Amino acid sequence: MQVFHIRYRNAQGALMRIFNAVSRRALDLTSVHAEASGHAYAVTMLLDVTPKQIGQLYREWYAIVDVIEVRSRAVLHEHEEPAWGPHRPASANGSEQSGRAALA
Repeated sequence: MQVFHIRYRNAQGALMRIFNAVSRRALDLTSVHAEASGHAYAVTMLLDVTPKQIGQLYREWYAIVDVIEVRSRAVLHEHEEPAWGPHRPASANGSEQSGRAALA
């Protein structure tokens, strides 16, 4: 597993072109997190890729005009959960709280 960090300018279609490079190779997006990062934007993706695919993705992402920086790192533990993993829906928290209030 490899975690990719990509910084890009928020131009029309930039994020879609970044995702298109992944989908073109039929890679599963294990998890994705996008956010504002200073004057630019950043997307972090967890992918299961081969060394050859890493090189292909780097080349394709750097070919996108709006991409500023691409970094990656290997996930050291197979069961390592990123801090930005999926969260429970807010509605689930509300129903638990109202259920606890009814029991009190």
